[in-house]
Order: sequence, then structure tokens, then C-alpha cells
Amino acid sequence: MVELITGLEPETVRANLELVREQLRAVGRDPAQVQILAAVKYLPEPELAALWAGGITLVGENRAQELAAKAAAHPQFTWDFIGSLQSRKVALLLPRVRYIHSVASDSALAALARHGGPQTRVLVEVNVAGEPGKSGIAPAELPAFLERCPVTVAGLMTMPPLAAEPEHNRRHFAALRELAARHGLRELSMGTSQDYAVAAAEGATIIRLGNALYHAGTA
Repeated sequence: MVELITGLEPETVRANLELVREQLRAVGRDPAQVQILAAVKYLPEPELAALWAGGITLVGENRAQELAAKAAAHPQFTWDFIGSLQSRKVALLLPRVRYIHSVASDSALAALARHGGPQTRVLVEVNVAGEPGKSGIAPAELPAFLERCPVTVAGLMTMPPLAAEPEHNRRHFAALRELAARHGLRELSMGTSQDYAVAAAEGATIIRLGNALYHAGTA
């Protein structure tokens, strides 16, 4: 079981943010062009103040009920939903988030049709590696899925396979970039603490970070 992260220090967050930005520059990206999202699934609500004090403005939560509670306590952040999406949670999420990163089913599209509006923007999750049993639509199904989506699709998201080396996932990040370009989609949510530099090199516009921000010297 993963332990909750407590005792977070703003100075640690601030130092790690700068380390992440240095890594982005090292792979040829302007840090201003890559949004750094702090994944807060394992951060208790009181710890979020340290994130804000450390310079984080964009956060993502994996659980709808937790997002609602944390967003109510910390409206200063921009909130995204980054977890597996249950269609019955769409109505709860939409008033509270900028993006849902994980739209990947027709039941989600039906919920978006019922509860979304002109301002609703989402990311479609794509299973670029074709992993059996993993969420995300197949790349070949993307054109038809985009046609069926009743709200604005801002971009794509992927979670590639766990890999011993970040370079092993470069081809998956490149595949998502190519898909997005083919369909005129700007946002690319890809890359975590383990492989964000490779994802950024392949065009990520949003990187989803946890440990790289929370533990000293890990970025």
C-alpha cells in the first residue's frame, strides 16, 4: 500500500520545480510551453497549501470525490481529473475541472452529452501501446470516437507501459504526438516522474508529476 505524503515543504517543491524546468530545457523545450501538473492522489488536503507556496498552480486528482473535496478547500488551483473515468462521475467533475484527461468510452460520451456544455473541454485517452485490458481507445478508433464526442476535444492523453528505461516509451509518446497532429489537437498529456523528459522531448504539453516534485532531489 502506498503511504500518504505528509510534511511537504514549499522549499522542496520550489527546488524540484526548478530541476524539472532544467530537464525540460535540456531536451530543447521552453518550460513556459510545458504545463507541470502535480498529481495529488497521495497528498492529504492540508498538504496542498505547501504546493501552492512552492509555486504549483495546476493539480490533478485521480478520484472524483477526493477532487470535489480538495477543490472546494483549495479553489486557488486549476484542477484536472487524471484518473480512470466512471461515467456516473462526469456530472460531479465538470463544474470543478478544466480538463478530464481520461475520456475513453461511449458511456462517458453519453454523460458528457447530458452534462457538458459549450465550455466543456476534454482529453481523449489513447492506448497507444495496445496493452490488453488497459483503458484507452485504440489508435485506429480515434477518428470515429472524435466524431462521436459531443464536447470539444482539446487533446490526447496516454499512459504507456511501465518501462525500466524512459527511452523505451519514446515511441509511444511519438505515436501520440503524431495522432494529435493528424487530428489538429494541441494538448498532449503524457509523461510522469519516471519519463517526463522523454515525453517532453516528444511534444508533451502537460506532464503529470508526483515524486519528482515531492521528494528532495528526485526531479
